[in-house]
Amino acid sequence: MQQPASFAAIVLAAGAGTRMNSALPKVMHEIAGQPMIAHALSALAPLEPAETVVVVGPDMASVARAVAPLRTAVQPAPLGTGDAVRAARPALIEKLAPTGPITDVLVLFGDTPLLQSETLARLLEERRAEPAAAVAVAGMRPADPGPYGRLVVGPQGLEAIVEANDATPEQRAIGLVNGGIMAIDGRLVFDLVEAIGCGNAKGEFYLTDIVGIARSRGLDCRVAELPAEELAGVNSRTELAAAEAVMQTRLRRRAMAEGATLIAPNTVFLSADTRLGRDVVVEPNVIFGRGVTAADGARIRAFSHIEGAEIGPGAIVGPFARLRPGAVLESDVHVGNFVEVKAARLGRGAKANHLTYLGDSEIGSGSNIGAGTITCNYDGFNKWRTMIGDNAFIGSNTALVAPVTVGAGAIVAAGSVVTRDVPPDALTLGRGEQVDKPGRAEQIRARLRNKG
Repeated sequence: MQQPASFAAIVLAAGAGTRMNSALPKVMHEIAGQPMIAHALSALAPLEPAETVVVVGPDMASVARAVAPLRTAVQPAPLGTGDAVRAARPALIEKLAPTGPITDVLVLFGDTPLLQSETLARLLEERRAEPAAAVAVAGMRPADPGPYGRLVVGPQGLEAIVEANDATPEQRAIGLVNGGIMAIDGRLVFDLVEAIGCGNAKGEFYLTDIVGIARSRGLDCRVAELPAEELAGVNSRTELAAAEAVMQTRLRRRAMAEGATLIAPNTVFLSADTRLGRDVVVEPNVIFGRGVTAADGARIRAFSHIEGAEIGPGAIVGPFARLRPGAVLESDVHVGNFVEVKAARLGRGAKANHLTYLGDSEIGSGSNIGAGTITCNYDGFNKWRTMIGDNAFIGSNTALVAPVTVGAGAIVAAGSVVTRDVPPDALTLGRGEQVDKPGRAEQIRARLRNKG
């Protein structure tokens, strides 16, 4: 059986993103809870590139950390896309030898978060189709082709990419424009790139020039027409918001296709890694941060914010609940309105229905946590854990000063401050004794009236 051809990917991520007006590198701006470049790399991953090199600027350590363990190459100065591809050469040159295993180099951009694997595969297939092309360029037909380079296609395939400012009136009428990404013959890529000049107004090396160079050498170039939505780059905050909207639509559709009910889909915001099981119901105005899973049959009620949490089957969360990283709700747990859970596990059937903070805790199965309960987990220097056994009852307005353990079956009376371990099946009262002064209230009121 013939093995599929191998390819390398060069991801261009050195852009400073001046129009973003941000200290953050452009590709590190997030969409659906992940940096833009993570989405581009996720689209690549199913295609299993033999090598991936991410080209960054000289002060972009955050990008290098975000893409690790992938290799990075530094483009010392912003001299254009052709120069950026050239910067990746030392990382790839051995595998691109005439007898090397890599037959294609796929060049894409870290600021195109909407790309999908199938689209990249179509571009590779176009280059490889017999007779194989030296270069296959992604083409698209956006609603407004105005600022894009026009793709001039003739009987022999792609003849040239003409920048909008240089186009004739006839060329400006062309609706098929350059989508940016390219698949290039691995044996030719750096010979073509080295031939790029910088004789233009900006003095930069444009990768698009390799089409003209290849054609001048009698080599074939072709276009793969791909969805404009996926090829759109993000260069401003407005475009970032537009890409977020597209991504959220995709994620909502995926969740519903996998069996979740979103009662008001446009009000629910998902992260790229959110996983909702069958028959999960999500009410309006819920936000999912990174790292959330909800098992079959869970219900997320309105206005809840969830991040880094695991929600078990049949659990109910909210309304107005907050689950922070490390929250684990086992099956049939109820976490109600204005309850916050952080780094805590609630065992099967446990309930905390109102106005409660549970941090750094283990709550046993079947336990009931009354309204206003707090686990006092932080002493100003360190975090400490609270352990509550199965079927315990914690009365309203209880403060559990960690580290502390409440035994299984224990009852803690409302209003208690618990500073010592509670034995199993004990009744604990940790509050001041009530004192009544008959008739004193009227005396106080009379005194206050006389002062007036």
